[in-house]
Amino acid sequence: ALQEDADVIGLSILSGAHNHIAPRLMQLLTEKGLDDVLVLIGGIIPDVDIPKLKGIGVKGIFLPGTPMQEIIEFINTNARARV
Repeated sequence: ALQEDADVIGLSILSGAHNHIAPRLMQLLTEKGLDDVLVLIGGIIPDVDIPKLKGIGVKGIFLPGTPMQEIIEFINTNARARV
């Protein structure tokens, strides 16, 4: 993300490892000064885990069956604008 000046990072997690991967990713982004990168997670995420993920800074959580257009609109609305 740092090298490529990414606006968005999207993770697809089907393994159930979101509670391990997401906190580490958010920590690394903070350490590198990339707090403004929009982070999305898609996959099998239990409802009970969603508040925790949002609490650490994951902005979008998309469950199986989410229409692609909904994800595109979310990114277009929430990604940082280029100057």
